[in-house]
Amino acid sequence: MSSLYLREDLDGTTVGALVDLTGAEAKHAVTVNRSRVGDEILIGNGRGLIATGRIESTEPGTVGVRISSVESEPEPTPRLVLVQALAKGDRDEMAVQAATELGVSAILPWAASRSVSRWEGAKKEKGRSRWETIVREASKQSIRFYVPEVGPLATSADLERLAATSRVLLLDPTATDRLSALAPDPDGKDLLLVVGPEGGISGHELDALSAAGAERVRLGNTILRTSSAGPAAIAVLNAALGRW
Repeated sequence: MSSLYLREDLDGTTVGALVDLTGAEAKHAVTVNRSRVGDEILIGNGRGLIATGRIESTEPGTVGVRISSVESEPEPTPRLVLVQALAKGDRDEMAVQAATELGVSAILPWAASRSVSRWEGAKKEKGRSRWETIVREASKQSIRFYVPEVGPLATSADLERLAATSRVLLLDPTATDRLSALAPDPDGKDLLLVVGPEGGISGHELDALSAAGAERVRLGNTILRTSSAGPAAIAVLNAALGRW
């Protein structure tokens, strides 16, 4: 299987062009993947374009690739956005990685009232940067045309405002409606899937978000960890939207 590398300024690349990989991407190609002259690789810009090519040269810090084909895809609609509550350990990071592999369009970290982990001060940017790295690597591993954006840390009030323009789905094991029975939205609004932390979404947050227009849905009869609830729900939505 070909490996995918990212170069954000790939727009306008045509068949026959010689494209250089430099920096960390070049180092990864040569020292980690042990790519050699003649190997076929993929280079994407993370915004809908992937080019296929063969390595023509490997110099220190630079890998030259001759492009043989170029593909582009529009971003799928509606956009699936994972709103992942901060969680202790690496459970939120596990959810972010899996969600990226499963095709979400964006990820929004959420400071839920029951989140044990907190991003405060310098940890806000450090935490977001960590999630961006996870998303980037997961996108490359799964050979995605689009690298999901990681938004700034959101509050519950932010989610209430988003409910005015997006379809917000609250994963709640006590909800009556099943996610698998969800009717499609004729307006094609973004789908924001909200996943709570280890203790779940608080009653106050459920009430406030529901009043703002969010819908409470459940997956089944079992309680999933915060690391697996989001990916499981995304799989259900992918099937419902005809993407799988």
